[in-house]
This record gives sequence, structure tokens and C-alpha cells, in this order.
Amino acid sequence: MRDDLILQVKDLSVNFYTNQRCNMALRGVSFDLRKGRTLCIVGESGCGKSVTANAIMQLLPDLSRIESGNITFKGQDGDIQIEKLPKNGKQMRKLRGEVMAMIFQDPMTALNPVFTVGFQMNEMIQAHTDLRKKAATEKSIGLLTDMGVPLPEQRVHEYPHQFSGGMRQRAMIAMAMACAPEILIADEPTTALDVTIQAQIFELMLELKETEHMAILLITHDMGVVAEMADDVAVMYMGNMVESGTVQQILNSPSHPYTIALLQSIPVLGHGKNQNLEPIRGMTPDPYHRPPGCQFAPRCDFATDICASRLPDESVFDTNHMVRCFHYEEIKRNKEIQHGKK
Repeated sequence: MRDDLILQVKDLSVNFYTNQRCNMALRGVSFDLRKGRTLCIVGESGCGKSVTANAIMQLLPDLSRIESGNITFKGQDGDIQIEKLPKNGKQMRKLRGEVMAMIFQDPMTALNPVFTVGFQMNEMIQAHTDLRKKAATEKSIGLLTDMGVPLPEQRVHEYPHQFSGGMRQRAMIAMAMACAPEILIADEPTTALDVTIQAQIFELMLELKETEHMAILLITHDMGVVAEMADDVAVMYMGNMVESGTVQQILNSPSHPYTIALLQSIPVLGHGKNQNLEPIRGMTPDPYHRPPGCQFAPRCDFATDICASRLPDESVFDTNHMVRCFHYEEIKRNKEIQHGKK
């Protein structure tokens, strides 16, 4: 399984600097991405999911920087330290699209409205291959066909505003898949799409993972999507990775209070309108005025004095189930007692 490792993020910290203030957006984030597996990063809005993806792709804004840590791409020709590459340098531009591709959250803003979809796809293909315009157009039509876009010979000459939301997202996936990348990063790819289109997009991504043996990094805040798509899960809160493991470990044996709270806030199909939903109390803290110690402590039912003193260290159990919580053993015992009563 170690041979399948294709991307390793280790102790990644990213800061944003605005108005003489510093927002520590990521604080020591670590995870591994493997070929043929889907890693879901889940958490509330503002927890650092998209910042993580943008850091990997070297697409962070100017007023930010990677303070520490490593982003290592495990290629056939050896390891590449992505964080050391110039953002717009030749090597980084070659990696984007050819080796790593990204599906952005909003395809309407990701696609340029003044160029046809085919022009933008051709630009991507010609940047990474030796194909000329005619051959690139034929490949673009083939990609749109593979993605289930109707009338691809016509659609390739149309503009983004002439596509529906689902078709725009399919065009974005087609563009991302143009050079058969080894890593696909999907940043909430079904936001604002209806549920039937969402299902089609996810089915398409699963098919691509199986046929191309890609590694997929899927960013979402929907635990239902996690249950359907994930092989591995990483839970983020306020720039910290608070729990990670296989999808079975996270969904069946959550050990961090935040993960448990996320799962308890989901309505259960078939339980009717009288079911008791438990929203997470309180709000995420101001990133410029963070609480000392554990960031979830002000909203946590298990918090004690030690939680306010420092960030908990990573604890690993059940092979590769990681949690950052001082009280995870107590939480596990309580869950076992509750299951025993049932």
C-alpha cells in the first residue's frame, strides 16, 4: 500500500496577511493521498479545506504564504517538493493540468465567459501536449462525449453561459481530465447543483477513479457525500486536522467531539419531521482572535482546563485512526457504554 502513495502533506502551515493582521489559516496539516483512493476533507465553512487545495496547486493569493511544512509529489522520476517551486515557474505550470488537476467550486466563475468552452479546453490540451488546434478540438469533443454532454460537436463551440450548471461542471471535469492527471482535486464540485445532477457528477468521478486509478482529493461539508464517496476521511476545524482515518472508522467510531457533533446534526431519512436535530452550539471563533489551546473547546461538552492550556497532540489507535483530543478515550468509553445499553 505504501507504493500507492502519490502525495504527502506534512505539517503544512499557511498564513494570510491583511491590514497588518495575520490569520493562521492552516496549522500543521498532514495527510497522505494514495492512487485509486478518495480522501474526503470535511468541515465547516472557513476551516481551511479550500486553502489546503490551493496550497497544493500553488494557487494561494499574493497576501498569503506557506510558512512551514512540506507538500511532496511522489512521481515516477522522484519526489518533487511543491512548496519550493515558484508559483508560475515552468515546472509548476507543467504539474498543473498534466499531473494534478482541480475542479473548482463554481464553474461559472472558473470558466472565462468571453471564450468558448472548446477554446478553453483546447488551450489546456495544447499547453500540455503536441496536438495542433484541429486535433485538440477533436479531443475536446471526445472528452465532452465521455462526460455525457449532449451534442458535443455543437457544444464545443458554445460559451459557458449557454451551458446549464450541470453541463458547465461536466465541462470543467472534462478539462481537468484532458491530460489524464494522476491527482484530481475537487473543491465542492456539486455546490448549487440539483440532487440528480450531483449524483451523476459523483458517479462520473467514481468511474474515472476506477478506470484511471486516480487519486481523488474531495473537499466537502456534506457527511452524506463522505459516506458515498470516501475511502479515507480527514476532519478539519479552524485550520487543524482534528481526526482522520478510513471512512468506516470516522463514521462508525468517531472519537473527536467535533466529528460526533457533525454527525449528530444530520437529519436521518425516514425519521420524520419530529426527529431531534442537534446543531453544534456556538459559532466558530474569530480567526484573528483565536481561543488558547484547543480551538473547539468553547463549543465542546467534554472541555476541561487542560483544553484551554494547549493544543492536544495527535493520538493514533486502531492502526491509522488519528484524533487530536485530550478526552478521546473517555469519549470512546461513553460510546461503548451507550451501545451496550442499546
